This record gives sequence, structure tokens and C-alpha cells, in this order.
Amino acid sequence: ILIPALQTSDSESVDLEDDLEESACLTESKMNENKPGDSQNLACVFCRKNDDCPNKYGEKKTKEKWNLTVHYYCLLMSSGIWQRGKEEEGVYGFLIEDIRKEVNRASKLKCCVCKKNGASIGCVAPRCKRSYHFPCGLQRECIFQFTGNFASFCWNHRPVQIITSNNYRESLPCTICLEFIEPIPSYNILRSPCCKNAWFHRDCLQVQAINAGVFFFRCTICSNSDIFQKEMLRMGIHIPEKDASWELEENAYQELLQHHERCDVRRCRCKEGRDYNAPDSKWEIKRCQCCGSSGTHLACSSLRSWEQNWECLECRGIIYNSGEFQKAKKHVLPNSNNVGITDCLLEESSPKLPRQSPGSQSKDLLRQGSKFRRNVSTLLIELGFQIKKKTKRLYINKANIWTSALDAFRNRNFNPSYAIEVAYVIENDNFGSEHPGSKQEFLSLLMQHLENSSLFEGSLSKNLSLNSQALKENLYYEAGKMLAISLVHGGPSPGFFSKTLFNCLVYGPENTQPILDDVSDFDVAQIIIRINTATTVADLKSVINECYNYLELIGCLRLITTLSDKYMLVKDILVYHVIQRVQAPFESFKQGLKTLGVLEKIQAYPEAFCSILCHKPESLSAKILSDLFTVHTLPDVKALGFWNSYLQAVEDGKSTTTMEDILIFATGCSSIPPAGFKPTPSIECLPVDFPVGNKCNNCLAIPVTNTYKEFQENMDFTIRNTLKLEKEESSHYIGH
Repeated sequence: ILIPALQTSDSESVDLEDDLEESACLTESKMNENKPGDSQNLACVFCRKNDDCPNKYGEKKTKEKWNLTVHYYCLLMSSGIWQRGKEEEGVYGFLIEDIRKEVNRASKLKCCVCKKNGASIGCVAPRCKRSYHFPCGLQRECIFQFTGNFASFCWNHRPVQIITSNNYRESLPCTICLEFIEPIPSYNILRSPCCKNAWFHRDCLQVQAINAGVFFFRCTICSNSDIFQKEMLRMGIHIPEKDASWELEENAYQELLQHHERCDVRRCRCKEGRDYNAPDSKWEIKRCQCCGSSGTHLACSSLRSWEQNWECLECRGIIYNSGEFQKAKKHVLPNSNNVGITDCLLEESSPKLPRQSPGSQSKDLLRQGSKFRRNVSTLLIELGFQIKKKTKRLYINKANIWTSALDAFRNRNFNPSYAIEVAYVIENDNFGSEHPGSKQEFLSLLMQHLENSSLFEGSLSKNLSLNSQALKENLYYEAGKMLAISLVHGGPSPGFFSKTLFNCLVYGPENTQPILDDVSDFDVAQIIIRINTATTVADLKSVINECYNYLELIGCLRLITTLSDKYMLVKDILVYHVIQRVQAPFESFKQGLKTLGVLEKIQAYPEAFCSILCHKPESLSAKILSDLFTVHTLPDVKALGFWNSYLQAVEDGKSTTTMEDILIFATGCSSIPPAGFKPTPSIECLPVDFPVGNKCNNCLAIPVTNTYKEFQENMDFTIRNTLKLEKEESSHYIGH
């Protein structure tokens, strides 16, 4: 329904106003009916403008069935409406009846800019009564935050960027359009939070954000996305949750799909020629891991498998001359009679992944171009090449997973590069009985214990805590070591690091700015909130006087002259509490994480590792589990049909078990490890009544039954009770 602006006074009755509104609605509806195909000229029901400018007002949406036209931003920022429907319902999830109510509410509010009714957006600052249309707010330089509760701030209360000192005397270029601007923060001029010499026009940033989307919008200087996006959202830049516009072009990167498929070594040994490529054989082409523009047959460079690293002549020369990699020892290749000695030395396969020297100032520019295209699974598999064939058996008590793991890893005969075998033992068992255990189940249980241990603090995203006893016992080092070993040996995604802890590990504590969410101490959080919400210098000084002893103790007392000093004070408190206070645990944890070269790999590929260290794995689905489990034995067609139907029933909530329960029952893991399962999970159809899970082999034996109902009941009963029994045994130990 298109509602025109109502110029009614406050003294008019509500009934009269409703009658006028209804009459206006009918008139406007008739106007729309007269122009059924002219949607471009239809006015937005909120701002009454017919402009179609997605960059300024968002997409213009018309619902002809309801004679309704809205700008996306006008709808999104309206103060009295909430998204109660699904995305496909109404307009972007806002129900039609809710939009009508909001238009009716706004028709009684006068815009403080254009003085017309229909002002649906209000300033969220306490005691501020300004209301305005979205275009009017843009005109008066209001700020609209497209995140959280979608707050709006008028021109008097809008957030600003604080700069303690301005050392820029000359104009600087906008790093997007390159036009020169005065480096003074204002509504139209913004500064990057991560690169102090990067300045932008607001309009340039908004256009870039719309084109890049949330996945590619980042600082144009340092490519930081997290800190940069948070600041831009705070300053009113809309970052849509979509892929970049250039990613949506059809066949935009078609030429990148053309792989190099030619053997370029000096002496090719393939009788079929250099262009011959036979997958899954010794004549498969392996491309240079650095440039990708040179190749070799596996046999021509004595590569045992496709997973081994290989660099071409040019790239190896660059890498070795850079001083960042130690030169590999020369090996004599098999069948050397058929290959020249020069070829052997220059075309040999790479050794295990070398570590970068931590103090090196030069960067491996050759790897920079390809590192963002590599996924974390490939990186962990490369680290796994360090694992030797020699095995080390760990004796683990599942009821006391932490202590037994700590004893095993601290054993002087333990070597992180040895393959791990697990044997489960029972505490106080006089017979010394043991039975084979699943390595991935053990690592999964260990990571669960680590996440909930006193070494970390926080709810979902965790930072290191300050535990003096743990520091004395060197447990932070052991925790980092366990994490590194778990990742390389096929353990699960930790997924509980905060972005602040991750950034400290990658970029260093000195380049990391904590946020309020990092503070788990309620009292400290309240102090920060009180300082941050102080509205006058007197209020700020009053809060500081009340917290004088605490601020003096942590060394954060500072002279307060203006209200803006509170931002530096809050920053000092956050840096102390989240970073400086736990400096000793952090350094110890960091040293442990260097085990098997894991920390160096994280620092080289931060975007890849952020996905498994800071985020939980994606939810399992019927398709994922169906694709995960392979059928090794001659299948029973009927049983396999029941299995697929059962997975779909579990996903639809028609079963008492979950997808995670099924995976735990079969493998001991609740999610798919980033490096994958070894061996690959498999399905067997056996003439048994109930399913059997073999976690050591990742094998699930499903029963062969006459009916699907019997199949589901047997599966549900066995999986539910098995996991319940294991959980009760663990709880029984903790209770004692």
C-alpha cells in the first residue's frame, strides 16, 4: 500500500487521521493501477521518493500484488519493525502486515529535516527525539549501522573516529580513487583502523563494499578484513553478505581452469612423450607447487606419490637463494643409470616442508600469490609428511584423558613425528588389560577437554587465562603442543580460538586490538562499559575515581582533559587485561604450537587456518555422511536403501539420534577432521540385528532387516544407548 505524507497536527483525533490515511491509500492504489507497468515511478512507502539508486538507498523492491514499493535500506533501518518471516516471505523476510503497521506508525512522526510526516527512523542516543527519513538522514550526514540492532545516529550523536595526534601536514590520496583529500576524519573522510596512512572517501568505500561483499571487502593496504570491517560497520558502511560482483560473472575465470600438463624436466623418461598424462600412475603430471607453470611426470623426478612437493628449476633457485630454506641433501635416485647425474640433483623431489626462519625480514614472494588459493586440508597433509613410519603407542585412560595424555606426551621416548597408536586402559586394573583405541577419537576427546579447561576463558570464543599453577607446571606449553600434534596427526578442528588470540599468534600482540567481548571478567567488563558510556568529563572522572585502585594497579591511570580521552583509557584496559596480563602464558603456548612447524604454517596461511581455529565445522547433513562413507564389501541393496532413508530421517528430525551421533558411533569424532579420516569411513552390510561401530577402522556395520521400521528402531536404540553409556562412564569419573 503506498501511503503519501500526511500533514496532520497533533491536535487531530486518531480516528480522523486513520480515515485520512485510508482515503489516501485508496487514492494512491488507484494511481498505481493506472500505471501497472511503470514500477520505476512508484514511490517508496517510507521515504516517498521514487529514486532507484541501490548504492544509496538499497535495492528498490515492488510487490505488485500488494501495491507496495520500498527501498531496502529504508525498510531495514526503520525503528519499529523486525524481520519475523523467512527470507522469501514478504519483502526480505519483513511481513507485509508488519510493513503496514510501521508505515502507519511513521505517518504520525514528523521528519526533523524535511518537516514532512513518515519519519520511520529514530536516533538511538538516550533522550534524543530526532526522527527522519533515510534519504533525509543521509543528507544531514547521519550514520546508519548495518549490523547488530541496525542502530541509527543523528548528526549530533553519530560515532566518530578519534585520532590522538595528526602528523599529516599535506594532502594524501584516497587509496581507492587516488584523489587527494585532507587527512582529517569527518563524515565523508574515513581512516583505516589497521593502516594509519590509509584514507578513504566514504562514497568510495561504500561502492567498494557493495562490489566486494563481505568475503572480499578488506583494507586496500594490508588486506586485513576483521578489524577493517568492524570499524567500517561502526562508521555506517553497508557490507552486503554476498559474493563479490566479479565472482558472479559467468566464465569470468575460465582461463584459470587451463592447467599446465607437460613434462618440462631436462630428460623426460616417458616413451609416450612429454604431453602424455596418465592419472593415478607414475606418468601423471605433477605441477610446480610454487608457480604452477612447469610440470614433471612423477617417474621423471622420482616422486613416489602425487602428494609430494616438487619445484621446478627456476623456482627452486629463487627459494634457495632467498636464504629462507635450507638446501636439501642430495640423494641418489633409483635407476640412476638411466638418468644423468645433473638431472638427479636438479629435479629431485622436495624434502619435508622446511620451516621459515622466524627472524627473517624478507618474505617468500613466490608463495604469496598462491597461498590464498590453498585450503587447510592440503596444508595439514603437507605437514603430515613429517610423520615417520615408526609408531609410538600411547596408553590412554578415557576416564582421565588429560592426565594420561599429559604423561604420554611428556614421556622422554615420545617423538611428535612418530605415528601414533592408541591403547585404552582402565585405571586401577590389576590385570593390566588393554584394548585398541581410535587415534582420532582420542584426539577429539583431548581437544574437547582442552577447550573446557581452565587454561582458556570465555564462552564460545576463548582467550588464554591467567592460571599461575598451570604456568608453574608448564601446561600452556603442553596445550600448544597438543594442539599442534592433533592438527598434524588428523585431529578435529579446535574451533574455539577468539579472533584476538588468533591475531596475536599470526600478527603479534603488538599489532592486535582486543574488544569488549574478549573480557570474560564481569567486574572488568562493567568498568569498561561505564567508562565507555560516560557522557561528560565529570561522569568520566567520577568513574575513574571509583576504580582508582584497579586502574593504578594495572598501570592505566591517565590524565583526563577531554571526553575523548575515555577511548584511549578503554583501549589501555583492554590491552592490559586481554594481552599484557597473559603474556607469560601466551609465550609458553606459542612455543608449544611451534611443534612440527604448525605455528609457522599458521602465520604463512592465516586465512586458511582461521577457518578451523576460530570457527566450528559446518553442520553435518545426510548428503555429507552419504558421500563420506564408502561401501567396501558387496552391498545389500535393500540395506543400503534403508541406510540412505535413515540419514534423511535423521536430518529431518524424525529420529532420536543426530548426524553427529552417527559419526561418533562409527569414528569417535563429532565432525570431519580438516585433514580427513584415515582410513576412509566405510559401510558394511552384515546379517546382524544391531549396528556395530569399529572406531579403529572407521567402519560402520549396518544390520540387514526385513523392514525399514525395524532398521531405524535398531539403529536408534544402539547408537543412543551406546553414546549414553560412554557419557555416563565419563561423568562417573568426574563426579568422583
